[in-house]
Amino acid sequence: MADDNFGGSEQPLHLLYLVRHGESIYNAEGRVQGQEDVPLSELGLRQSQAAAEALSTLPLERIYSSPLRRALQTAQVIAARLGLPILLEDRLKELHAGIFQGKLRRELPQLFPEEYAAWSSGDPYYVIPGGQSRFQVRQRGEAVLREIAERHRGHTVVVGHGALFRFALGALVGGNLSPELPPLANGSITRLAYWGDNRFELLTYNEQEHLLTLGPVSTGDL
Repeated sequence: MADDNFGGSEQPLHLLYLVRHGESIYNAEGRVQGQEDVPLSELGLRQSQAAAEALSTLPLERIYSSPLRRALQTAQVIAARLGLPILLEDRLKELHAGIFQGKLRRELPQLFPEEYAAWSSGDPYYVIPGGQSRFQVRQRGEAVLREIAERHRGHTVVVGHGALFRFALGALVGGNLSPELPPLANGSITRLAYWGDNRFELLTYNEQEHLLTLGPVSTGDL
């Protein structure tokens, strides 16, 4: 991955490199994980190593991570390669998927037909029973990414989760009425520039070049 080169005299204050965790054992099984604390699969560890290598040439200064094991394991691989500390941030956790958690995705229409239909409608305010709504996670993710961007100077890696990142990015770069961004692949890298004064710019989304030699990647959220 090449460093970013901005042709004009104006430069962003810094960049956030958002890394979705590597494949988890639940990703591999097709299960909804939400905030369940599951580890990476063997492929997920290799994806984390590939992401670490892709980031290794960049002038990075810190790593933030969700405390959920699949994200933290990914962050630990990156931290070992870059020689940087990890700052845990609870607000980077994935959307809590309530009654869906731990269930196979293919079983949801039969187990919870009404709830699954409501979730699948894309209603941002629908709260999964026992869990959260898209809008709640969007607000949480937007707030924490905004705080991280405003708190530091120098480029930052943020390791987290697919739904949280894509909902938060929709708010940061598109406003609260923007459509949902496509799902992120496990181990993908997304570059977000912060220009100051609450201005963000999405430079790249869902980079996967570093993963191509590892085989197919998972893209399902949660």
